[in-house]
Amino acid sequence: MSTILFELGCEELPPKSLKPLRDAMQASVIEQLNEFNISFDSIKAFAAPRRLALQIQGISDKQPDRMEQKRGPAIKAAFDADGNPTRAAMGFAKGLGIDASELVTINTDKGDYVGYEQTIHGQATTELLPTIFQAALDNLPIAKRMRTGASRDEFVRPVQWTVLMQDDAVIDATIQGHQTSNQTRGHRFHSPDYHNIAHANDYEELLTDLKVVADFDKRQTMIKNQVKALADEVNADAIVPQDLLDEVTALVDYPIALRASFEPRFLQVPQEALISTMQADQKYFCLTDKAGKLQPYFIFITNIESKDPNQIIEGNEKVVRPRLADAEFFFLQDQKQPLFALTESLKTRVFQDKLGTIWEKSERIAKLAAFIATLMQQQDRDISVDETVRAAMLSKADLASSLVGEYPELQGIAGTYYARLNDEPEAVATSLQEQYLPKFSGDILPQTQIGICLALADRLDTLVGIFAIDQAPTGSKDPFSLRRSAIGILRILIEKQLPINLVALVEQAIKGYSTSDGSKITKMGDTFTQVMAFLNSRYRAMYTEQGVSVDTIQAVQAINPHMPLDFDQRIRAVQAFSELPQASMLADSNKRVANILAKSEITVADNVDEALLSEAAEQNLYQAVQQAQEAVEPLLEQADYTQILQTLASLDGPLTQFFDNVMVNSDDAALKNNRLALLKQVRALFLTVADISELQL
Repeated sequence: MSTILFELGCEELPPKSLKPLRDAMQASVIEQLNEFNISFDSIKAFAAPRRLALQIQGISDKQPDRMEQKRGPAIKAAFDADGNPTRAAMGFAKGLGIDASELVTINTDKGDYVGYEQTIHGQATTELLPTIFQAALDNLPIAKRMRTGASRDEFVRPVQWTVLMQDDAVIDATIQGHQTSNQTRGHRFHSPDYHNIAHANDYEELLTDLKVVADFDKRQTMIKNQVKALADEVNADAIVPQDLLDEVTALVDYPIALRASFEPRFLQVPQEALISTMQADQKYFCLTDKAGKLQPYFIFITNIESKDPNQIIEGNEKVVRPRLADAEFFFLQDQKQPLFALTESLKTRVFQDKLGTIWEKSERIAKLAAFIATLMQQQDRDISVDETVRAAMLSKADLASSLVGEYPELQGIAGTYYARLNDEPEAVATSLQEQYLPKFSGDILPQTQIGICLALADRLDTLVGIFAIDQAPTGSKDPFSLRRSAIGILRILIEKQLPINLVALVEQAIKGYSTSDGSKITKMGDTFTQVMAFLNSRYRAMYTEQGVSVDTIQAVQAINPHMPLDFDQRIRAVQAFSELPQASMLADSNKRVANILAKSEITVADNVDEALLSEAAEQNLYQAVQQAQEAVEPLLEQADYTQILQTLASLDGPLTQFFDNVMVNSDDAALKNNRLALLKQVRALFLTVADISELQL
């Protein structure tokens, strides 16, 4: 058992790709070692700006030997009557390079055959490793590779050195066009020369002495701890997004965190704009107070242990000032006119060629949002239709602002700031930001009633319009993010407890495209059908992500509820029902009932003739059904689906006895039809909640 060290040294690797490259290389090497049956105790991956490395501890020196069996012709064909090898046996032996006398008998289930067993000696690990590492590099997820000079070898960045060692010895090989050695390089500035690695186990410690923290995770922990310490000094919290943290970690070998400041006057600018420019352009960590308000500080990570950190701090303050000044300029420039005035330019900005301008979209959103607000008023929600319309007409105004033009991610956010400066009602101002929620899976939902209306109306308008012009998502392509929008609609209606029918919403959205000049939608019926089918199909994606079983979703989808809140209540009821001890038997019985009714060649009656119930088992089932119908009726009015299914669980015994003792397909047509009617009533009871026959319990 020994230690293997592999290191690929190159020019600075793409920071956003460094962590994925490290993980992919490690995964590939592990997979190949397993394929070659090479055992090892542990493997550790390293990744720094100028290197990718692997250290494999306790690796076996060679593959294990294995016995290989070659099977030839059947015994009957291999030897003649005198026991001499035939031409078939001799040909088989010759092909293996052995004498026929060395053949053995192999017993199988299909008969006896001649064969040969030989020991295959495993290859030395050192012979296999160069191929393994090169294959791992070749398979890295690199979008575009480059060549260096006249070399034919390709990689994401020019390669400068390679290390491949077993303990204290170099494994002679050529990887990425470079001869392997035991020489690595340290920090580009603090220790730029080549240094010998005495032993593969010394790698991490040596690089630390050379001012390189090779362990990506360790480097990241250092950054987090330093940032927190500097933030604590000014009683602030640092904003540390994971993707930014990963990128910064990939940019430095030896992280040193420093805190700088900027003029407090910039805090009048929307803090989202300041944060955006400092994070995206400068890779800074911004600081907020405990209430989340931006503070005039930022923390940056330098890759140099400077003797005069103040010079570096002043340099970064000098660099960030113009960027903050730009954001301030755009913010002040936009305030020279009220927010509503910006909507004028939306009349010439195209939303989609066939669907008109952004102004026209705003008008459609206003009509649909007003419709939703009216429905919410009927549910005793505190919402103003007039304010909802006002918010809708302002909803896209900030798209014409200078601030959003420079920082597109501030759409909605900028509108909220400008609306407040224009003394718009707070409900209107807040909704401008909330209209875009949720932005991603698991994101927060709009909190205000008007925000809910805008979020629903905006998504429904886009959904209907894009389907109407035959641009529905196909495969993995979804340029308008319709799948995400559809799930957003369902989530809002469910989680905000809005008992609103999707049919009404989609119909109203389609009507919004009708104007005095005609309709932009030519096939309204087809559009309605397609949009409804698309929305219904999103239930499966949404609920499977929550851990709901597919058969539970299918059971509810089978009865096609049009109200998402109602759909969700049925899902929860079926989940609870599935936990009952009677659930499996009732699911099977429902399948049987459904099959019997489906095969019926007559129109089954709705009512049961009690006088024709001749068997005790069918009489008992009829009585149980009558009692269940009486119990279910008030529960159905309350949409208490969980209690309905728990009530129907009492049909388990009578239904089982019915199938055990009663012949449904009786020769007597009247009895047969009456029994089918009884089963139809059983089926109808369960279908008030879901199609239980879909459950796989």
